[in-house]
Amino acid sequence: MPRSRIIIFVLMLVLLASLTTPAAAQSGIQVVSDSASLTFPDSIIFNAEFQGGSDITSVVLEYGVNQLTCGTVDAKAFPQLTAGTDVKVTWTWQMLESGSLAPGTTVWWHWQVTESGGTQFISPTKTVLWLDAVHSWQVITGGNINLHYYNGDASFGQQLHDAAAQALVRLSQDVGVTTDSPVDIYIYANSTDLQDAILFAPSWVGGQAFPENNIVIIGIPTDQLDWGKSTEAHELTHVLVGHLTFSCLGFIPTWLNEGLAMYGQGGVQAAEQAQFDQAAAANQLPSLRSLIGQFSAEATRATLSYTEAYSVVNFMIKTYSRDKMTSLLLDLKNGQTIDQALQAVYGFDTNGLENAWRKSIGTKLLNGSSQPTPIPTPTIIPTYVPISAAPVAVSELVTTHPTQANGAEAPVTATQIAPPTPTAPSGALPTAANPTGLNIGGITPLLEGGLACLVILVLLAGLVIFLVVRAQNRSRK
Repeated sequence: MPRSRIIIFVLMLVLLASLTTPAAAQSGIQVVSDSASLTFPDSIIFNAEFQGGSDITSVVLEYGVNQLTCGTVDAKAFPQLTAGTDVKVTWTWQMLESGSLAPGTTVWWHWQVTESGGTQFISPTKTVLWLDAVHSWQVITGGNINLHYYNGDASFGQQLHDAAAQALVRLSQDVGVTTDSPVDIYIYANSTDLQDAILFAPSWVGGQAFPENNIVIIGIPTDQLDWGKSTEAHELTHVLVGHLTFSCLGFIPTWLNEGLAMYGQGGVQAAEQAQFDQAAAANQLPSLRSLIGQFSAEATRATLSYTEAYSVVNFMIKTYSRDKMTSLLLDLKNGQTIDQALQAVYGFDTNGLENAWRKSIGTKLLNGSSQPTPIPTPTIIPTYVPISAAPVAVSELVTTHPTQANGAEAPVTATQIAPPTPTAPSGALPTAANPTGLNIGGITPLLEGGLACLVILVLLAGLVIFLVVRAQNRSRK
């Protein structure tokens, strides 16, 4: 065999070895133990022990949660350690510092370990389910719904599961929103149990949706099954709309988001419709532009806002088709303003839509400018409606109110528009959860190793080309 071919063959073997030998294989670091324990709902304690061929000088915890996110930045924590060949580290994620996670969230983590000689190692990624161990959870699966419950008999759980699965089918047919992955619904026995599972919740909270996690939590007593079914549909609408419109660019107006959720749950109650009809006859309906980012903090006016939002969305779907509604949502996802999206899909802006809708219900048309209204400052809004859901930037909270006409308690909700993102726990970098569980944020040792391999490959490839060309030139001589 000619010398040039031998050289090329050897170089190819070197290239193959560099591609197939993982960086961790070069390290003498061993994982002795690696675990996470929950003190629900307060904290997660991460513990690990490592042994190295030389002194271990640094151990960094990288962690996050599986959810929709605009970023790919991993959270990092830097536990204290004493350098040595055998080190034990511990670090506590305090929810009081970061904000509470949704029950049922999957938390992932791994460790970045460095020896005194600079050798680095990344432990295998592990996960833990953030959920209390107090309740004996049962689960019913199927139809893209995982319904978890612990109170009530099998029939109670099955009815709630079937109602949620049927709601998904109806939402696909009527609204045009679907899900590619199962939604986890956690049914608590009452609002008290639910409040015990999440921090910073008002004393009246009875439910919350987390579209970014594909999770819904609701407190449903066994004697409020019908209300629970309606609430599930509303929650699921917010989750599905949140998924469809999720992006780093878009914003969905509150009137549209809540109107879709009310439509998804099947409409409004007779008392709410009567209140709306009276306001329409008296020309006291709020403008859509006033409902872009917040509803009134006063309960009666907030209820009117929800009913109006439903009426407008019902008009849009019935008059212009479900497909146009889907196109509108996709345009909002792609970063268009509500006026731009309405103009592109329907041929009118917000004021034009409102006048078309007002004409359809026989109330006075708008007068004045059609200039866009600035999005109001986020606020908390209490209201009367049997719902408790949220889009990606919206969380809704449910309780009961003792003024229903039949003497029973009527549900009350509050909505928080675009809450600020919680800061990372003490000792950690700001984080947006990594939906794949892979360490792809920032320049990590794994990424640095990949860049180093790439440089080596380029240099070796150049050497191979040089030798081949030189061998060919010699053969011609």
